[in-house]
Amino acid sequence: MKIYTKKGDKGETSLIGGDRVKKHHIRIEAYGTIDELNSYIGILRSFTSDAINTNVLPEVQDRLFTIGSILASAPGSKMIVPDLHETDIVLLEKSIDKMHEELPELKSFVLPAGSLEIAHCHVARCICRRAERLIVDLAENQEVEPGIIQYVNRLSDYLFVLGRYTARMQGVEEVSWKPRIGNR
Repeated sequence: MKIYTKKGDKGETSLIGGDRVKKHHIRIEAYGTIDELNSYIGILRSFTSDAINTNVLPEVQDRLFTIGSILASAPGSKMIVPDLHETDIVLLEKSIDKMHEELPELKSFVLPAGSLEIAHCHVARCICRRAERLIVDLAENQEVEPGIIQYVNRLSDYLFVLGRYTARMQGVEEVSWKPRIGNR
């Protein structure tokens, strides 16, 4: 089977279930950003060796494929796609809690800096937040499974804490934001 079909050469693509939409459609933007995030999680996996996240990040990537499949489905499609479960969200929450036990109290905003790994966690968090905004936008006009928004929201929290946890594990001091206040 060839990888190219030429069906998208005029700026349209097919959703699961057969509907054709423009490639800039909000649904395509949403699941495309989930795909981008999934690729970025792959980068994080190459850096991570601690016990907490070695097992969590592959699960996250699998769930992101699930979310992408759901979002790529035409509304009302009869095609069977994987599903998201409450336990997927619970896994993130337990991982956040476990990492949080190792962290000092957060007393200021932190800058996405300190090491390459920490910065990558924050880039992934930003991509996750963009995906969340796109999914919420999609949900204003079309039905979106509520668990998707909840999962992506929790994932951005997880990625933030992962950045802080990575700093702690590397012995790197977090870079606090010190706002410049004075005459304007």
